[in-house]
Amino acid sequence: MKHPVVSPCVNVCQMDAASGWCRGCARSLNEIAGWGGAPETVQRYILDQLPERRVEMHRHGLWLGPWPHSEEQDR
Repeated sequence: MKHPVVSPCVNVCQMDAASGWCRGCARSLNEIAGWGGAPETVQRYILDQLPERRVEMHRHGLWLGPWPHSEEQDR
């Protein structure tokens, strides 16, 4: 039995205007808004994008989410 995909939301909701990503979870507004109704394949695709986004945001001093974070916890 597959486990549902857990949202990467960490309740730190602040959007970065330049990247369009949330500074707490690294998702776009469209990804956040559509998460609950998105198919599992789309949710997993989004999760796969987040590590690189987090690194990029951290590099620019924009990351507000937990760090470091084991990506395996997201799956």
